[in-house]
Amino acid sequence: MSTSTSHFVISGAKGGNAAGADAPNRIEINNLVKIEDQFSLYIQALTAMSKDNQSDLTSFFQIGGIHGLPYIQWDGSGAKEPVAGSWGGYCTHGSVLFPTWHRPYVALFEALLQRHAVEIAKTYAVDQERWNKAAMDLRAPYWDWAANSVPPSEVIADKQVTITLPDGTRAAVDNPLYGYVFHPIDPSFPQPYSQWQSTLRHPTTDGPDAQTDVEDLTDTLQSAQDDITSSTYRLLTRVHTWPAFSNHSVDDGGSASNSLEAIHDGIHVDVGGNGQMADPSVAGFDPIFFLHHANVDRMLSLWSALNPGVWTSNGPAEGGTYTIPPDASIGPTTQLTPFWESQSAYWLSSQTTATSKLGYTYPEFNGLNMADPGAVKSAIARIVNSLYGGSIFGVRSAPPLAQQAALTAEAVDEKPFNPFHPGPVIPPSTHNPHPPASHNPGSSTGLPPIPVNDWGSSLYDWAVRIHVKKYALGGSFSVLIFLGTVPSNPREWRKSPSFVGAHHVFVNSSASQCANCREQEAAGMVSEGFVHLDTAIARLSRLGSFDPPVVEPYLKRELSWRVIRANKTVVDLNDLPSLEVLVCATKLTLEDGADLPNHGAPQYFRAITAGRRGGAKIE
Repeated sequence: MSTSTSHFVISGAKGGNAAGADAPNRIEINNLVKIEDQFSLYIQALTAMSKDNQSDLTSFFQIGGIHGLPYIQWDGSGAKEPVAGSWGGYCTHGSVLFPTWHRPYVALFEALLQRHAVEIAKTYAVDQERWNKAAMDLRAPYWDWAANSVPPSEVIADKQVTITLPDGTRAAVDNPLYGYVFHPIDPSFPQPYSQWQSTLRHPTTDGPDAQTDVEDLTDTLQSAQDDITSSTYRLLTRVHTWPAFSNHSVDDGGSASNSLEAIHDGIHVDVGGNGQMADPSVAGFDPIFFLHHANVDRMLSLWSALNPGVWTSNGPAEGGTYTIPPDASIGPTTQLTPFWESQSAYWLSSQTTATSKLGYTYPEFNGLNMADPGAVKSAIARIVNSLYGGSIFGVRSAPPLAQQAALTAEAVDEKPFNPFHPGPVIPPSTHNPHPPASHNPGSSTGLPPIPVNDWGSSLYDWAVRIHVKKYALGGSFSVLIFLGTVPSNPREWRKSPSFVGAHHVFVNSSASQCANCREQEAAGMVSEGFVHLDTAIARLSRLGSFDPPVVEPYLKRELSWRVIRANKTVVDLNDLPSLEVLVCATKLTLEDGADLPNHGAPQYFRAITAGRRGGAKIE
């Protein structure tokens, strides 16, 4: 504990209100860009944060640096140097504290963002009451990647955005969301970051002239939509224990579903490519980081509502942090350093259950009686089904009428695919790659929902479980799953019709941490992830059934995998002996009147991948 007499206490954004809510809403970024006053203040506030002196405690640089580099003390938290042998940043990756540590972190960013917005609102010469109210209502927006894997152009493509300035005019200004400009580049940064003046996404080269490749970024994110949506739905509806939910270490709780952190890892790697977002040591400097983590926090809120009373459990530190030794035991009363809850104490996970305590909420909770957990659970279950239910037991978004007609014309007998009665398969359209942004309960696209409950009361949900040593390659990498022919050109892999999804391993590549990485590799730290197959099986196989006797021989024939680094270099599977790709199937059952399906124990089919490099290990 520091002896300093003054700390930056994190109490969240202040004031404001939202109808039917106990605090103002964090707003989805596709919607925020359409709200003139809040978006104008958001852009100006983020710009002001980004231009603060990088040595200032509350500058964007210092807040981003809490996550990783430059591995320095923030606000008197911990000793002057990180704990020996641990991860150099404060972030609790791979442990049970991962979701709760990030809650006060985003709240810190949010409070500073609003503080700048309030000061900027005071400078408006016209309709100042409107701008003051907008500043008080402003919260950190979130990017709902499960509904919209490609953010709006105002986040990823536009170097300038048009906003309303304090004199009332509309004008184009530099877009702080496009990337953070270092002033200067910190000397702690390793290559290639040491030669890039700003944060980049899918950089065109490793050299100093690199630029963000917006097209490659967009293609990558678009290719991931089905995988992200299906993983999110299964996380929210099938994972019921904190260890399985919270982090990417091995423990799926019997759900055969991804953890929140595993899904989070994939977003980091897909957004970054070989840029900062794909490396935890520098990811916090990319402005999209906080859009991403606001949605990670929203997923924590949704999952918590569906699993009332389940919160942080005890577990190992899994490598430690700036202040937590790598061999420590952690839990609900572990200090979430460096986030001060008061002048003398840090936030604890046990204190973070209610977002209203930090001054915000999410639209899904508006109008709900938060004192009635049962009613909240039922309401959120219906919303989750509507937003992300895909083609399982909830509702899925209707494709455009012309697309429906085209799909029907491809079917032999013009009937929808029923997985329980073999017959011709209509390739399903489980999402529009660019659906209209909407977060109203009951609709994710604004189009009429198609009920799919009449497909039956049970089906098998197929998935690939991937285990691999986290630090095996010394940097971030991805295990890609395919059904069918894999293109010979690796740059075509993500665009191929045979591509199903990927498990992404989000790894620090900082040279100063390599010794620690080798130690954790030697200790066998394993990352776990799942890629769900049903949508691809329906789209590609024309089997007409998800039953094991039908699907098993198909997967044995068609399933394959490849490994690629964040910089797009291909990994020889002989160089990754820890990789295990194992297929499982879980029977899902929807009982009459139930909001969400029940799932049985996963059944593993080792014969599908056994005998192949990276396939099922011999037990």
